[in-house]
Amino acid sequence: MTEFLRRALVASPTPPAREAAAALADSADWVPVGDADVVIALGGDGFMLQTLHQMLARRQLAVPVFGMNLGTVGFLMNEWRPHGLDGRLARAKSFKVTPLEMTATGVDGRVHTLPAINEVSLLRETRQTAKLEVTVNDRIVLPELACDGILAATPAGSTAYNLSAQGPILPLGSALIALTPISPFRPRRWRGAILPDKTRIGLRVLEPAKRPVSAVADQREVRDVASVAISMDRARELTLLFDPEHALDDRITMEQFAA
Repeated sequence: MTEFLRRALVASPTPPAREAAAALADSADWVPVGDADVVIALGGDGFMLQTLHQMLARRQLAVPVFGMNLGTVGFLMNEWRPHGLDGRLARAKSFKVTPLEMTATGVDGRVHTLPAINEVSLLRETRQTAKLEVTVNDRIVLPELACDGILAATPAGSTAYNLSAQGPILPLGSALIALTPISPFRPRRWRGAILPDKTRIGLRVLEPAKRPVSAVADQREVRDVASVAISMDRARELTLLFDPEHALDDRITMEQFAA
């Protein structure tokens, strides 16, 4: 059992999350996030991603985050309850989440390196179909993929955009990456790949002037890219805390049986 003495409270700007933060205001001596040994996040999945990205930026990799859902889906969150937080933290089950690293080179030559906890996605910017060359560990596996886009998802992110694009659900801890096309036109029968998480994925934009493509790492976009390299960033693992009855690994498993 872990005792978290220094707790920080962060909340989404939405009215429900602000009301929840007010309800918890007197329940602990809250400290700034930079001084905390656990962060309580109130909001939805989008706010949880923002919080985790802030932890990456601050290099607070050892500080776990316990989220409570005040949003819509709340896949990365626990149930909102204003009471019993001490006991919940004491019983919480921890899960490591390893982000992807996206290195996107623009047509202007500028290089952007960004983390992605859920997925890296490439998307066409105009009505023109995107054309991409796909490499795996520097080997060309698809000389030309005509599509609306393509994404690489972590196990934690495999039930998000990846699932909506008909990609596979990856069990947490499976050490896999899902590579999923978005509305593929050619080759028609290619539905994606499941790759070991040690894989280096390369995506080169063909005809970038005629068929411009943007790259998105979770919620951060780089426009007009020429190429994108994707790999797991094991040096920056994050920790999420969950109630034992609502643990992330069980949620991901049960999504495979959702109607």
